[in-house]
Amino acid sequence: MIYVKLALAIIFEVIATSLLKKTEGFTHIPFTVTMLAGYLLSFYFLSQVVKVLPVGIVYATWSGLGIVLISTAGYFLYKQALDLPAVLGMGFIIVGVVLMNVFSKMSVH
Repeated sequence: MIYVKLALAIIFEVIATSLLKKTEGFTHIPFTVTMLAGYLLSFYFLSQVVKVLPVGIVYATWSGLGIVLISTAGYFLYKQALDLPAVLGMGFIIVGVVLMNVFSKMSVH
């Protein structure tokens, strides 16, 4: 169940961050409210996860996967190109998250 909460924290953070552009500097109220709700839900679920798992593992997973998913969302939603260095960098992020979650002694499974 804890990994479901972590997944929800990541999903809500990706939704919220993806909506930042649509808020138009917080002037478009419906997108702004939705974005704020996304961050609130993300941090709520994140706060639940760090009760059980080490904060370093949680934050690396949340932020790392968030970067990859937001970059992918930017590609599809805003036509923001991902060049080879960006794709390679995202690959390294994924490898780093996997290494931390699978092999780190600080991880509690």
